[in-house]
Amino acid sequence: MSNLEIRRVNLQEASIAQGVVIVIDVIRAFSVAAYAFSGGARRLWLVRSVEDAFALREREPNALLAGEVGGRLIPGFDFNNSPSLMAAANVDGRLLIQVTGAGTQGAVGAVNATHMLICSLVNAKATAIHARDLAETTGALITLLPTFHKSDVVSEDSVCADYLAALLYGQDDASISLAKEITHLEQSGRFDFLKFGDPDFPFDDIASILDIDRFDFVMVGTHKHWKGITYVEVEKRNV
Repeated sequence: MSNLEIRRVNLQEASIAQGVVIVIDVIRAFSVAAYAFSGGARRLWLVRSVEDAFALREREPNALLAGEVGGRLIPGFDFNNSPSLMAAANVDGRLLIQVTGAGTQGAVGAVNATHMLICSLVNAKATAIHARDLAETTGALITLLPTFHKSDVVSEDSVCADYLAALLYGQDDASISLAKEITHLEQSGRFDFLKFGDPDFPFDDIASILDIDRFDFVMVGTHKHWKGITYVEVEKRNV
């Protein structure tokens, strides 16, 4: 599939992402999102701010709030940013409103996407399959948007983007390369903050976020507007 046009932008460049935009947040927003959908969540609304989350819950009083500021549970929210805790929660049939420091910012900011897919390692292969189908059908380019970005750091979001690109190009060694990059992340201490038993950073999150291709569904986002608030409505679709 080498004829595909694939670009990559960072969080600060979200507004220039075009075509089929894959917004990536492995630690931990879109891992949380995937486990929520696996648990039966009806849909997610991704927002930029805590204030927007509370405002939208006034519109939908039965919605559950999930997210973090500085990695911590937000006062008045129902869930923090832990995928392992979300996996154990009862969210069947519920609407979740989510705000995080990177992932939801990238999704809301990608205003020029023709199609938006929300991704982490747990649903990467399904996302790549659907993105390729969309690109081949519409002729659109694919833009990878890893939302954690530091110029001097190889992040888990960049690793996920590399894996997606390898899958999109049909590279036979995609899984092998991913395993090597994850080993490098582990050796560099990227997951160490999850090893101390903190309730906002459970140890079990490591296994949750690294359960590669656990889910065979995609998370499809659409920009919505309500009373001056821009948010992204996300729905689950099976591949």
